[in-house]
Amino acid sequence: MDTNVSSLSSTSMPTQLPLNTTAFMNATVKPFSVFDGCENMIEAVLFDLAVQSINVIVGIPSNLLVIVILIHNRKEPSTSDIFLGCLAFMDAYFGAMTPLAFFNLYLWQRKEVWSARKFSYGVKDTSGPLFLSCICLDRFVAVLLPIVFGQLKHFKYRLGLAVLVLCLTFAYSAAKMVGGLPNFEKIFTGEILAAFAWMLVCNASILRALKKSTGAGKDEMHPLKKKAFKTVLSILCIIVFNYLPLVVMFPFEDHYSPDVFRCYVQPAGFAFLNISSTIQPIVYLSRLEKVPFLSDACIKKISSCFTQEKNQTPKVQDPPA
Repeated sequence: MDTNVSSLSSTSMPTQLPLNTTAFMNATVKPFSVFDGCENMIEAVLFDLAVQSINVIVGIPSNLLVIVILIHNRKEPSTSDIFLGCLAFMDAYFGAMTPLAFFNLYLWQRKEVWSARKFSYGVKDTSGPLFLSCICLDRFVAVLLPIVFGQLKHFKYRLGLAVLVLCLTFAYSAAKMVGGLPNFEKIFTGEILAAFAWMLVCNASILRALKKSTGAGKDEMHPLKKKAFKTVLSILCIIVFNYLPLVVMFPFEDHYSPDVFRCYVQPAGFAFLNISSTIQPIVYLSRLEKVPFLSDACIKKISSCFTQEKNQTPKVQDPPA
């Protein structure tokens, strides 16, 4: 069973059934269906696609805006910008695949489109946790190992790590698209558990470093450490909200019938993961003091919709370096 089986990837292709125990069941082969096995239980599948519609309406523009901001700030980039850029691009790509899913459900019914959609689910499963972990690693080294951070500050190190993550992502996605691998979902579960544990380590370590740096005065926090802690804390919130429900859900698979788990439980659970393509760029944009190309009034309106903490900034000062 695949991991991100929400909506279209919840089907098991009839052409892949010979890989299982029902290899040569009957001479009659079921015609391909994007709802295969869930034709009478499509509510959760449609719910997941409805949630993903937010990625099309809000997520794609937000991710493109993040990419534009990163390009705009390329002369004075942050060391994590390459990871943020890759993550935003992957999320925009995943959101762009959602309309294809709707068309394939009710118009095309093509196996090729379904396979492409399944590949995009593999990208979503892997790229998010891995790139978020890379951002945490970068902040962790910057705060706790500043000397090492200075030695490894060159762009080539982060470029090499980003290429490695992309290779792992595409390898996982290709294997997911092909299907037929036993216990394949355990790879995803282990990945999320490892990423979640790493976020906890980052937060605990950076918080401890922040407390040590405050000294006698309460507000005398090092700006770099304070910014790093906010970054990692926001990433932890994303991991907890978007990824942890799936990790909690998988151990209870045996408590459900296979059809109920595949057609109801998994699509509903993966809706939390898929909406992260909107939450991640919104969280990044909400942390900015000034968004290029947008007026202050527009920034306040967007921030008030998604965060309640941005009400304190009626005036925006000079753009950050």
